[in-house]
Amino acid sequence: MSETWWQRAVDLLTKPSGYLGLGTMAMVGVASTALLLTRSPARVDYGIDYDHQGVLMEDGSYASVWTAQHGKPIECLYEDAKTVYECFLRGKRISGDQKCLGARTGPNREYEWITYNQVYDRMQAFGSGLFSLGIKPGQDTNIGVFAQNRPEWVITDQACQMYSMVTVALYDTLGAEAVVFTINLCEMSAIVCDTAARAQLLMDKKRHMTSLNIIVMIEEVTQSLRQAAQSSGIKILHFTEVENLGKKNLREPLPPKPSDLLTICFTSGTTGNPKGAMLTHGNLVADIAAAEHRKFPSTRPEDAHISYLPLAHMFERVNIANVFSHGSHAGFFSRDINLLFDDLQTLRPTGFPTVPRLLNKIRDKVMIGVEHSKIKSFLLRLALSRKLKEVKRGVIRRDSVWDKLVFRKIHALLGGNVTVVATGSAALSAEVFDFARCALGCQVIEGYGQTEATAAATLTWPGDPTPGHVGPPLDCNYIKLIDVPEMQYFAKDGIGEVCVKGTNVMKGYYHDPEKTKEAFTADGWLRTGDVGIFNKNGTLRIVDRCKHIFKLSQGEYIAPERVESIYTRSKYVQQCFVDGDSLKSRCVAIVVPEPDIVLLWASNNNRQKDIHTLCQDETLRQVILEDMWEIGKDAELKGFEQVMDIQLEAEPFSLQAGLITPTFKNKRPQLRRHFAHQVAQIYGRHNKGQA
Repeated sequence: MSETWWQRAVDLLTKPSGYLGLGTMAMVGVASTALLLTRSPARVDYGIDYDHQGVLMEDGSYASVWTAQHGKPIECLYEDAKTVYECFLRGKRISGDQKCLGARTGPNREYEWITYNQVYDRMQAFGSGLFSLGIKPGQDTNIGVFAQNRPEWVITDQACQMYSMVTVALYDTLGAEAVVFTINLCEMSAIVCDTAARAQLLMDKKRHMTSLNIIVMIEEVTQSLRQAAQSSGIKILHFTEVENLGKKNLREPLPPKPSDLLTICFTSGTTGNPKGAMLTHGNLVADIAAAEHRKFPSTRPEDAHISYLPLAHMFERVNIANVFSHGSHAGFFSRDINLLFDDLQTLRPTGFPTVPRLLNKIRDKVMIGVEHSKIKSFLLRLALSRKLKEVKRGVIRRDSVWDKLVFRKIHALLGGNVTVVATGSAALSAEVFDFARCALGCQVIEGYGQTEATAAATLTWPGDPTPGHVGPPLDCNYIKLIDVPEMQYFAKDGIGEVCVKGTNVMKGYYHDPEKTKEAFTADGWLRTGDVGIFNKNGTLRIVDRCKHIFKLSQGEYIAPERVESIYTRSKYVQQCFVDGDSLKSRCVAIVVPEPDIVLLWASNNNRQKDIHTLCQDETLRQVILEDMWEIGKDAELKGFEQVMDIQLEAEPFSLQAGLITPTFKNKRPQLRRHFAHQVAQIYGRHNKGQA
């Protein structure tokens, strides 16, 4: 993602007219008076026993309190919404002529909305139009969507559901060859594209894809595109052309059953071809129901959702389906991440789904923004400390004196209406978790799961005063731990690989029985590859990763993903890749430094303010290495787990270079090849005895 929008955030938060620009002695006096006079409100009782969140079952697995009481995982929240299609119909009954999907065409432009009834009509028209093009309804038809989030994405998806077809999302970061692989595996005959560039990619690869014969364009169909399509033997139409075809011959819906496939969601993975998780309507509805049980406050028709996380991934698909099931409305971002704050301030959503990387950035930028002023830094830290005392008591609010004096600009940054921030995809540090609850003044809930379990398998309860865990199992699944003998982790000791079973777990991988077998235990539990520990109150902590481990010369195993997640807590570290050699006794790391931090270090140490030059600075390298060691020590890394040495790299690991996944996870084999020379150089700096 571009860093430009983060810089914009810092400018908003730290400029003299902003909330931290009130750093004067008079403001310190006001803050001091407020500290003496303000009393904290009573803790809000959410009806949750935080000391008893999960239940140990007879078979050694854990369940939520609700699941243990009812004796089985939840399947749906509403009897009239057992499929994702029915979720939309429920929303239509609640909010028929009210807004449903919204988009804007740029800054200073309001959102333009279409209603539930209008969306329904367009779904039926588009689905019927596909029939007119010779595409058959039913479970044997897979329709591709190759586009960013926008109303037409959702209309296509809902049209497929209306006629029991299966949606398959494609995305650029899969890579061209993986896109071809996916289209061929799913035998797609039609793909909906947004841009000419994506359509051109498909046409360039047409000779490798025998099934593809229709491209539907959301944006303009230029004459050059029509010519290219004709040359490649593909029929190309505009989205409205397909809708107009359907309007002339509307077909009755062919609704799906809960057991029918909703989507084949391809995971980018870190090795080999992508795998297509087969997820049913029942899987997604169960995940929505379980998450809704866990969330506070409940979604209401008047609530707005900001859709910017990729619809190609299940987290956002769950969010949209939840919006529909309550008759709420979803506004799409402007398809430019640099305009996200502008979108938020215009839409003013009540919920903000995000990923830890974004929350980390917000915190880091705010903290960096006050470092140059002792008064600003004092005010911010005082406000955080006072708010944190409330948070630890279960009080989450944004109407305290500290919110008015210090945090109001952060609230406004997200639109001012956010009541719930939901985060997942990677671990959120306790420090950032607490910062978000204090500074944003709203509930921050953290989930854990994977595509194969639809999205979430655990979720924290609102108001839980203790960070550092991912909550108890959701009401739709059980979780148990199994042995990882090669890492000396044993379930009898309370630690092991996290496995999931429930109504949200996939049917398997599409046309890949071998990978499906690998993904499940012999008795049918989905293996996550993560190592976890259950706390006494039934909440889960993720402590390690059992994939991609490697062995050092003395026989000790290293789980590099865990080590990397610890080192990225350093304020100096933006990205980190840990690697090792079975002939060496210690591991090493490639580190991409955090630009703002090292440039500040350069200013304070009379160094040239150039990131490439700084990455060659031996003093800076040692400063970062020692900070990483200290953080590793605090996290109780063993001596052999601590890196021996590092090398700094100015260029971030990017999606474009194929070094990270769309969810920002390291692609280990690719990184190992890319940095083989640098890793050899690091070892080369040390003699055999040191290595």
